[in-house]
Amino acid sequence: MAEEQTRTTSSARLDHRQIRVLAHPLRMRLLGALRADGPATATTLAGVLDTNTGATSYHLRQLAEVGLVAEEPGRGTGRQRWWRAVHDASSWDPSEYDDDPDTRAAVEWMQVEHVRWVTEQAERWLAERATYSPQWRDAAGMSDAFLVIGAQRLHALNQEIWELILRYRAETLPDETDVKPIHLIYAAFPGTGEGR
Repeated sequence: MAEEQTRTTSSARLDHRQIRVLAHPLRMRLLGALRADGPATATTLAGVLDTNTGATSYHLRQLAEVGLVAEEPGRGTGRQRWWRAVHDASSWDPSEYDDDPDTRAAVEWMQVEHVRWVTEQAERWLAERATYSPQWRDAAGMSDAFLVIGAQRLHALNQEIWELILRYRAETLPDETDVKPIHLIYAAFPGTGEGR
Protein backbone atom coordinates (compact mmCIF):
# COMPACT_ATOMS: atom_id res chain seq x y z
CA MET A 1 0.00 0.00 0.00
CA ALA A 2 1.34 3.44 -0.93
CA GLU A 3 2.31 5.76 1.84
CA GLU A 4 0.02 8.76 2.15
CA GLN A 5 1.49 12.21 1.52
CA THR A 6 0.03 15.41 2.91
CA ARG A 7 0.25 19.05 1.89
CA THR A 8 -0.21 22.05 4.13
CA THR A 9 -3.53 23.86 3.85
CA SER A 10 -3.61 27.41 5.13
CA SER A 11 -6.71 29.38 5.95
CA ALA A 12 -7.26 33.01 6.93
CA ARG A 13 -10.07 34.90 8.61
CA LEU A 14 -10.82 37.93 6.44
CA ASP A 15 -10.93 41.36 8.05
CA HIS A 16 -13.14 44.30 7.03
CA ARG A 17 -10.65 45.71 4.52
CA GLN A 18 -9.93 42.34 2.88
CA ILE A 19 -13.67 41.69 2.45
CA ARG A 20 -14.23 45.09 0.81
CA VAL A 21 -11.28 44.60 -1.59
CA LEU A 22 -12.29 41.03 -2.48
CA ALA A 23 -15.89 42.04 -3.26
CA HIS A 24 -15.17 42.56 -6.97
CA PRO A 25 -15.92 40.06 -9.77
CA LEU A 26 -12.43 40.00 -11.29
CA ARG A 27 -10.64 39.95 -7.94
CA MET A 28 -12.67 36.97 -6.77
CA ARG A 29 -11.88 35.16 -10.02
CA LEU A 30 -8.17 36.02 -9.80
CA LEU A 31 -7.87 34.72 -6.25
CA GLY A 32 -9.84 31.60 -7.18
CA ALA A 33 -7.61 30.91 -10.19
CA LEU A 34 -4.42 31.31 -8.15
CA ARG A 35 -5.78 28.98 -5.46
CA ALA A 36 -6.91 26.35 -7.95
CA ASP A 37 -4.07 26.46 -10.48
CA GLY A 38 -1.10 27.85 -8.54
CA PRO A 39 1.20 30.78 -9.27
CA ALA A 40 0.81 32.66 -12.54
CA THR A 41 1.62 35.91 -14.28
CA ALA A 42 -0.92 38.66 -14.94
CA THR A 43 -0.66 37.85 -18.65
CA THR A 44 -1.45 34.16 -18.07
CA LEU A 45 -4.35 35.02 -15.77
CA ALA A 46 -5.72 37.55 -18.28
CA GLY A 47 -5.77 34.82 -20.93
CA VAL A 48 -7.44 32.28 -18.65
CA LEU A 49 -10.05 34.76 -17.39
CA ASP A 50 -10.62 36.46 -20.75
CA THR A 51 -9.69 39.96 -19.62
CA ASN A 52 -6.82 42.34 -20.35
CA THR A 53 -3.41 42.30 -18.70
CA GLY A 54 -3.65 45.90 -17.45
CA ALA A 55 -6.85 45.22 -15.49
CA THR A 56 -5.44 41.93 -14.21
CA SER A 57 -2.23 43.61 -12.98
CA TYR A 58 -4.18 46.40 -11.27
CA HIS A 59 -6.49 44.02 -9.42
CA LEU A 60 -3.62 41.72 -8.41
CA ARG A 61 -1.93 44.73 -6.79
CA GLN A 62 -5.17 45.55 -4.95
CA LEU A 63 -5.33 41.99 -3.61
CA ALA A 64 -1.65 42.18 -2.64
CA GLU A 65 -2.19 45.39 -0.65
CA VAL A 66 -4.49 43.51 1.75
CA GLY A 67 -2.39 40.33 1.92
CA LEU A 68 -4.54 37.98 -0.19
CA VAL A 69 -1.94 37.48 -2.94
CA ALA A 70 1.82 38.00 -3.04
CA GLU A 71 4.59 37.99 -5.58
CA GLU A 72 6.19 34.58 -6.04
CA PRO A 73 9.88 35.09 -5.19
CA GLY A 74 12.51 33.76 -7.56
CA ARG A 75 10.24 33.49 -10.59
CA GLY A 76 9.98 35.73 -13.59
CA THR A 77 12.47 37.90 -15.38
CA GLY A 78 12.59 41.65 -15.92
CA ARG A 79 9.10 43.07 -15.69
CA GLN A 80 7.43 39.67 -15.57
CA ARG A 81 5.89 39.13 -12.12
CA TRP A 82 4.50 35.86 -10.82
CA TRP A 83 1.69 35.93 -8.27
CA ARG A 84 0.45 33.34 -5.78
CA ALA A 85 -2.44 33.10 -3.35
CA VAL A 86 -1.27 33.65 0.23
CA HIS A 87 -3.90 31.26 1.67
CA ASP A 88 -5.66 28.16 0.33
CA ALA A 89 -8.97 29.21 1.88
CA SER A 90 -10.57 32.14 3.62
CA SER A 91 -13.49 32.43 5.98
CA TRP A 92 -15.57 34.90 7.95
CA ASP A 93 -18.74 35.07 9.98
CA PRO A 94 -21.22 37.53 8.41
CA SER A 95 -22.21 38.86 11.85
CA GLU A 96 -18.63 40.11 12.35
CA TYR A 97 -19.51 43.00 10.03
CA ASP A 98 -22.90 44.01 11.45
CA ASP A 99 -21.39 47.31 12.65
CA ASP A 100 -19.98 48.22 9.20
CA PRO A 101 -22.63 48.76 6.47
CA ASP A 102 -20.05 48.86 3.64
CA THR A 103 -18.43 45.57 4.63
CA ARG A 104 -21.83 43.98 5.31
CA ALA A 105 -22.91 44.98 1.76
CA ALA A 106 -19.67 43.52 0.39
CA VAL A 107 -20.30 40.22 2.21
CA GLU A 108 -23.86 40.08 0.91
CA TRP A 109 -22.67 40.73 -2.66
CA MET A 110 -20.01 38.02 -2.36
CA GLN A 111 -22.56 35.50 -1.10
CA VAL A 112 -24.94 36.22 -4.00
CA GLU A 113 -22.02 36.01 -6.45
CA HIS A 114 -21.00 32.68 -4.92
CA VAL A 115 -24.51 31.25 -5.38
CA ARG A 116 -24.42 32.39 -9.02
CA TRP A 117 -21.03 30.69 -9.50
CA VAL A 118 -22.24 27.48 -7.84
CA THR A 119 -25.27 27.37 -10.13
CA GLU A 120 -23.05 27.92 -13.18
CA GLN A 121 -20.70 25.10 -12.13
CA ALA A 122 -23.58 22.68 -11.48
CA GLU A 123 -25.17 23.46 -14.85
CA ARG A 124 -21.81 22.96 -16.60
CA TRP A 125 -21.39 19.55 -14.92
CA LEU A 126 -24.91 18.47 -15.89
CA ALA A 127 -24.28 19.49 -19.50
CA GLU A 128 -20.95 17.61 -19.69
CA ARG A 129 -21.53 14.59 -17.44
CA ALA A 130 -22.25 12.20 -20.34
CA THR A 131 -18.61 12.63 -21.46
CA TYR A 132 -17.34 11.17 -18.15
CA SER A 133 -16.85 7.53 -17.27
CA PRO A 134 -19.52 5.66 -15.30
CA GLN A 135 -17.20 5.71 -12.26
CA TRP A 136 -17.06 9.53 -12.32
CA ARG A 137 -20.80 9.89 -12.97
CA ASP A 138 -21.52 7.61 -9.99
CA ALA A 139 -18.96 9.30 -7.72
CA ALA A 140 -20.23 12.82 -8.41
CA GLY A 141 -23.58 13.89 -7.15
CA MET A 142 -25.84 16.32 -5.42
CA SER A 143 -28.09 15.72 -2.49
CA ASP A 144 -29.91 17.46 0.30
CA ALA A 145 -31.05 16.63 3.80
CA PHE A 146 -33.40 18.23 6.30
CA LEU A 147 -32.41 18.48 9.96
CA VAL A 148 -34.06 20.12 12.93
CA ILE A 149 -31.24 21.56 15.04
CA GLY A 150 -30.27 24.78 16.76
CA ALA A 151 -27.75 27.37 15.63
CA GLN A 152 -25.02 26.09 17.98
CA ARG A 153 -25.26 22.51 16.67
CA LEU A 154 -25.42 23.74 13.06
CA HIS A 155 -22.22 25.69 13.67
CA ALA A 156 -20.59 22.54 15.11
CA LEU A 157 -21.79 20.47 12.13
CA ASN A 158 -20.35 23.01 9.69
CA GLN A 159 -17.01 22.99 11.53
CA GLU A 160 -16.85 19.20 11.48
CA ILE A 161 -17.66 19.03 7.75
CA TRP A 162 -15.04 21.73 7.02
CA GLU A 163 -12.38 19.77 8.94
CA LEU A 164 -13.25 16.64 6.95
CA ILE A 165 -12.98 18.58 3.67
CA LEU A 166 -9.58 19.98 4.70
CA ARG A 167 -8.35 16.49 5.59
CA TYR A 168 -9.28 15.11 2.17
CA ARG A 169 -7.81 18.19 0.49
CA ALA A 170 -4.47 17.80 2.27
CA GLU A 171 -4.11 14.05 1.61
CA THR A 172 -2.43 13.04 -1.63
CA LEU A 173 -2.27 9.42 -2.63
CA PRO A 174 0.70 9.08 -5.02
CA ASP A 175 -0.61 5.95 -6.71
CA GLU A 176 -4.20 7.13 -7.11
CA THR A 177 -5.15 7.09 -10.79
CA ASP A 178 -7.69 9.08 -12.79
CA VAL A 179 -7.64 12.10 -10.46
CA LYS A 180 -9.45 15.33 -11.35
CA PRO A 181 -9.94 18.72 -9.71
CA ILE A 182 -13.26 18.61 -7.86
CA HIS A 183 -15.65 21.43 -6.97
CA LEU A 184 -17.10 20.46 -3.60
CA ILE A 185 -20.04 22.73 -2.93
CA TYR A 186 -21.63 22.72 0.49
CA ALA A 187 -24.35 24.92 1.97
CA ALA A 188 -26.40 24.84 5.16
CA PHE A 189 -29.09 27.37 5.96
CA PRO A 190 -32.54 27.51 7.59
CA GLY A 191 -35.44 26.48 5.40
CA THR A 192 -37.45 29.35 4.02
CA GLY A 193 -40.98 29.65 2.66
CA GLU A 194 -43.19 26.56 2.55
CA GLY A 195 -42.44 23.83 5.05
CA ARG A 196 -40.57 26.18 7.34
